[in-house]
Amino acid sequence: MADGREILYFDETSVTRVATDDRELPHTTTASEARFDPLLGEWVVFASHRQSRTFLPPADLCPLCPSTAQRATEIPESGYQVAVFENRFPSLSTAAANTAATVTGSPLTPLRDGFGRCEVVCFTSDHDSSFAQLDPARARLVLEVWAHRSAELAGLDGVAQVFCFENHGEEIGVTLSHPHGQIYAYPFVTPRVAKISGNLARYRKAHGGNLFGDLLETERAAGLRVVAANAEWTAFVPPFARWPYEVQVFPHRRVADLPGLDAAQREAFATLYLDVLGRFAHRFDTPMPYIAAWNQAPTANSGAPREDWWLHLQLFSIRRAAGKLKYLAGSESGMNVFISDTTPETVAAELREVFR
Repeated sequence: MADGREILYFDETSVTRVATDDRELPHTTTASEARFDPLLGEWVVFASHRQSRTFLPPADLCPLCPSTAQRATEIPESGYQVAVFENRFPSLSTAAANTAATVTGSPLTPLRDGFGRCEVVCFTSDHDSSFAQLDPARARLVLEVWAHRSAELAGLDGVAQVFCFENHGEEIGVTLSHPHGQIYAYPFVTPRVAKISGNLARYRKAHGGNLFGDLLETERAAGLRVVAANAEWTAFVPPFARWPYEVQVFPHRRVADLPGLDAAQREAFATLYLDVLGRFAHRFDTPMPYIAAWNQAPTANSGAPREDWWLHLQLFSIRRAAGKLKYLAGSESGMNVFISDTTPETVAAELREVFR
């Protein structure tokens, strides 16, 4: 790209691409840093330069649409299937040094530069589409992209975890309405994955089994909270769901990360995921805002355990009823104790009824 960032195109069949980015752009710089919270044992990222990032532009100024003769965008080509590029306003960057120190005046607070990588994944060139409207072939291609980028980023020295996700809907905090997701390559293992990993180890020591596998087996056997399933995947509302509408999607055969999925699992995921997204889109009069979050194992270079990790997707919405959103109030935001206005069993039944 004009400022030195990398862009990649992914297509179902071979395409010759010759467009160039002729914009006059300043070199991308970041002011990110990560500070360690010694009370919670978690890293917090500060990225003050992101205050100036693009915020809800009109459709005719969307930076993720293909470029035209009249307007150059982030994507130089006049059309594309799936495009991936380095974020212009990244929270983390490989340009940052991966050095450690402490915060000035606070020796109890370790400090490190904002090393990592943030990528944008555009699912389609159609501005007015959504992931739920993709056909299975395109959804499969996006999965291939997630797997490809996960493998590439996991191989970077200093990357401990790769996180592929999509924020959908203005209510969820989306600042660009074009169908897209993001990928973060963290220099540390995230709090969620670290906590789950600890519980996996304790469960194996106490019961001799895999916590993920036993959870999946019991949910498939009960069927009470299963929303949809096929030969390779099951989507169910977890019995401990925190969000008003939450579904977790597990492959029946354990793999640690997206690159580990075989051809049958990849093919079957596309159809099941589109089914579940369709239920989220049609549960109410308008599509639900949601976050789709891939939970992958830490990278092989992280030093963290991977052997018990079971890849899964967490899909959740903050909509609790028609015209009503779930806000994280005192208990949730202050103490991280979620109080739900729905029950997992009712939500699963409601989602099963969609399309009947």
